[in-house]
Amino acid sequence: MSSKPQAILIAGATASGKSGLAVEVAKAVDGVVINTDSMQVYRDLSVLTARPQDGEMQDVAHELYGFVGAADVYSVGRYIADAKVHAEAARARDKVPVFAGGTGLYFRGLLEGLSPVPAIDPDVRTRWRDVAALDGAAALHAALRARDAEMANRLMPTDMQRLVRALEVIESTGRSLSHWQSLPGTPVLDEAQCIKVVVEMDREDLYRRCDLRFKQMIDGGALFEVSRLQAMQLETSLPVMRALGVAPLMRYLDGECDLAEAVDRGQTETRQYAKRQLTWLRRNMMSWKSINLKCMERNDVIDVILS
Repeated sequence: MSSKPQAILIAGATASGKSGLAVEVAKAVDGVVINTDSMQVYRDLSVLTARPQDGEMQDVAHELYGFVGAADVYSVGRYIADAKVHAEAARARDKVPVFAGGTGLYFRGLLEGLSPVPAIDPDVRTRWRDVAALDGAAALHAALRARDAEMANRLMPTDMQRLVRALEVIESTGRSLSHWQSLPGTPVLDEAQCIKVVVEMDREDLYRRCDLRFKQMIDGGALFEVSRLQAMQLETSLPVMRALGVAPLMRYLDGECDLAEAVDRGQTETRQYAKRQLTWLRRNMMSWKSINLKCMERNDVIDVILS
């Protein structure tokens, strides 16, 4: 590598090994690992989100991990703003930002920027969140269909967070969210100056890793984490409540199923999510370098990434 890249981006499905690879890459380039996973930002779920632990970090600085409270709604917009600050701070110290995670919208925001949606009237935002809490997703979807059929057709009728967003945008700005999304944003990174890597893995191998890791999470304290989360009595629409495994483990804690059933459901959820991630990554990151960790020596992997 003749000169340092502006950043190195490492994307991959859950349990694919991207976090460990990011540490090795950061050590090779004197870098800082920056989280690009929408669930690993939450402070209250460390084990269940497979957040890198102290021993796994190998004295490499890790940023944007475990700093958001469970009751908070951490948006893509907030992530992009935070990532920009941390990337610039790393480069100011002559460090290479190494972004690692599996949230495709975060990577897209880094390279393409976000649509310039105007600020939302706080009263409008509060009103639609109250509707969500009182009447549920079905009422939100019906209201959106009456006001903005295009966005209603795009969104799942159960996706509370995005339904609220679409409604508050059209009421506050007078234009559909689809209009604002069609406008270009300002990228955080210059794609031409970045190294972009996708960690690939055979689907059956990945599923086995997902199943094994979920069992390890149970042994590592995931139930205790979920019991603390449950005690907070948070709204079920909050992002943290949609973390993989939270719902089935809460059912177990409530006595609605046995532990084996909860684990099986958590493993199934994780495999289904990994499948969706693989599909998204292959569709949207075709131009990225593809790395299969199982088929290559680690030193060779680093050389290929940096070449």
